Amino acid sequence: MNLGYRYMLLNILNNKVKLSGTHALCWLALLLGCLVWANTALATDSFIISDIRVEGLQRISEGTVYNYLPLDPGDRLTPATTRSAIRELYRTGFFRDIEFGREGNILVITVTERPAIAKVSITGNKAIKDEDLFRVLFDIGLSEGEVFDRLVLDRLQQELVKQYFSQGRYAVSVDARVTELDRNRVRISIVIDEGDVAEIRHINIVGNETFDDKEIKDEFESGIKPAWKFWSKSGQYSREKLSGDIEKLRSFYLDRGYVDFSVESTQVSIGPNKENIYITANVVEGEVYSVDDVQITGDLVIDEGTLRRLIIVQPAEIFSRKKVEQSVENITGILSNIGYAFANVNPITDVDRDNRLVSINFFIDPGKRVYIRRIQFVGNSKTKDEVIRREMRQMEGAWFSQSAIDRSRIRLQRLTYFETVEVETPAVPGTDDQVDIILTVTERPAGSFTVGLGFSQVQGLIASLSIQQDNFIGSGKRLGLGISYSKIIKSLNLSYDNPYWNEDGVSRGFYMRYQEFNQGRANISTFTSSEWALGMNFGIPVTEVDYLRSGLGFRNSQLNIGSFTCVDIDPEDPNTCLEFGLAPTPGDPLSNSLDFNGDGIISDSERQFDIFDWTISWNRDSRNHFLNPTRGSGQSLTLQMALPGSSRQYYKLFYRGAKYWPIWRGLVFSVRANLGYGDSYDSYDKNSQATPIDTELPPSIAANCDQSDVIALDTGLPFYEHVYSGGVRDLRGYDDNTLGPKDKFCRSVGGDFKVTGGAELAFPTPFGAGKGGTRIALFIDTGYVYENFSAFDASKMRSSFGLSVTWQAPIGPIIISYAFPFNDRPGDRTEDLQFSFGTTF
Repeated sequence: MNLGYRYMLLNILNNKVKLSGTHALCWLALLLGCLVWANTALATDSFIISDIRVEGLQRISEGTVYNYLPLDPGDRLTPATTRSAIRELYRTGFFRDIEFGREGNILVITVTERPAIAKVSITGNKAIKDEDLFRVLFDIGLSEGEVFDRLVLDRLQQELVKQYFSQGRYAVSVDARVTELDRNRVRISIVIDEGDVAEIRHINIVGNETFDDKEIKDEFESGIKPAWKFWSKSGQYSREKLSGDIEKLRSFYLDRGYVDFSVESTQVSIGPNKENIYITANVVEGEVYSVDDVQITGDLVIDEGTLRRLIIVQPAEIFSRKKVEQSVENITGILSNIGYAFANVNPITDVDRDNRLVSINFFIDPGKRVYIRRIQFVGNSKTKDEVIRREMRQMEGAWFSQSAIDRSRIRLQRLTYFETVEVETPAVPGTDDQVDIILTVTERPAGSFTVGLGFSQVQGLIASLSIQQDNFIGSGKRLGLGISYSKIIKSLNLSYDNPYWNEDGVSRGFYMRYQEFNQGRANISTFTSSEWALGMNFGIPVTEVDYLRSGLGFRNSQLNIGSFTCVDIDPEDPNTCLEFGLAPTPGDPLSNSLDFNGDGIISDSERQFDIFDWTISWNRDSRNHFLNPTRGSGQSLTLQMALPGSSRQYYKLFYRGAKYWPIWRGLVFSVRANLGYGDSYDSYDKNSQATPIDTELPPSIAANCDQSDVIALDTGLPFYEHVYSGGVRDLRGYDDNTLGPKDKFCRSVGGDFKVTGGAELAFPTPFGAGKGGTRIALFIDTGYVYENFSAFDASKMRSSFGLSVTWQAPIGPIIISYAFPFNDRPGDRTEDLQFSFGTTF
């Protein structure tokens, strides 16, 4: 046996190869024999090295060998130095065989290099991504150009199997194939057959006498998947899910007073096909315990009476660990709001098993009062620090307050330019009364380029376009440009808003717009309008959730309504018209209402209006997210007035509200309401000489129109300021703006009073929850528009129900809704399918 083989055996031991049984004894005997022989040979071969020669090198240079070799010419070679030298060379991992030989006094080292890895390929993996696997291969040295080590490959193979086992894939097969190539190279092919995730076929709880299996397993994450729920992963087994369910089982009993409850054992059996799992849990319920006494001890930095109001577990009631934990959380929470960031509330229980009673002592150790040293922002590559800092309610140098930190996070989440907001509060090293706040944000595209599409039986395909930057150059200022061009509307809108005009949080904004609107093509009684407007507004924060906004503006509007007629006939030639004008259209209550002097002509002054607007609004927003809230509410109340000095004086009052409740496992229930009312406060209607129309419908129209909806003359709120109902953003299932009062041709004219509302049950998509609002929602909408407040009739309310899908696609949010109208009447225009999409930049 040569020396190289002897030290190869030593290297195997150094690499910690584990053998057992007969194989271990055989290898040990062989190893000891080799060592005895080698020691005898080396004892007689001791000599002074005159030179060193290395043979067998291919890729490794001699200098590399000499660098690791602990021998130099002039050294004496002994058995001990030989073992040490070979061991050091093996540790490099470059060689699979090393032999020491002698030619006179020259030490000849003959090596066989390990092969180099020419290529690594992985196939069959889906549950673990390629990039994750290749990153691991690189870290452990199994990448192209590295020296191949079979032991490393074997360990990787075993680790992959463990990873798949942890996912419940017990039928996995990992085949690591090594193909030898020329020039001492190898190709590694890792072929993976992941198999299916094992599914739970049965869960059996043994020993439960008080509660049945269904009641106990109701909160389990693991379970048997229903056959119809083919997309669900609820039936897939994993160790982590089972461990969590066992803890839920303990909590179930401890929350109901079973203090001595225990899980004696848990057995998991795998079927022959390695895809079926059978779980059995053996439990001992024990007896029900009651609360005997509740005490509070320790350093009470808060009045004991206040603390007792925070404790929800009371004497004489059934013991509940959940109530104890909630009480601890309540006390810890109030302490953390006054600076005691590291307060420890320890509920010490004294169990009297003879009388089945539990005494609870809440021992309070508030620790030192902590203040904030520094607030650091991470991840805001575009947004300036000051934009984030102004939303913070926790200040540097102030006492630590968990509620202020939570409020700061919610305020940032409600901004439109952050995807996620995470907060950490590490202690300052070397101190016990200071912490830093590290606030990490993930920025979302703050600019939006939005395209809206809808389908209408009347209008066909409808498109709109808008561009808005909500975080202009990272300043938090909003800059918007809207351009629309369609058969309905042509408009140009410019807007600017600075949400923090001054240090007190007062906002200031400006806007300008010009638009031409074809009302007839928007399902409104036929007329067109052109308008230009400009204005300025201010906003004032009242509380953390309340906001007041007020603004002044000016609008110049011109209506084109009525029928062309001759207003000046040539006296010498009655067949020649010298001037044309507009006259009220027969059967149209809107154009007739503009004929103020009753002369049968709508003059320029009667159809052109200068309006000085004043608007004031109150907003309350306690939602936890601006895009996809799961709790909280949003409300707004707005008063808009045309001030004295305007062509017409009127007012409009609007209320909008929505409330969100988390229900269960991602389900969110919400309700919303939208009310609008307007009226005039000038003497226009009193002094007008306009003639009402005959409201009786022609026979050709009467069959498809509700006679009670037809109005004779527009009074109260001017018709060009009317409110409307119907459409994807209002009452789904009905065409835009089609509900409410009609003219004699059954065309919608809007009204002074509007009532709409609805409810939604939103839940994550069955194929995986997405970010930022990807969900499915069942909805029901209801509402209507009335001529005025006194015309309200609940029986006229229209309704619809349906399904809405929201998907945050790469091109932007896609919203699709399909509605089923009901309570519809003749004259209603229904629209089942509605959708919109957009993108962001």
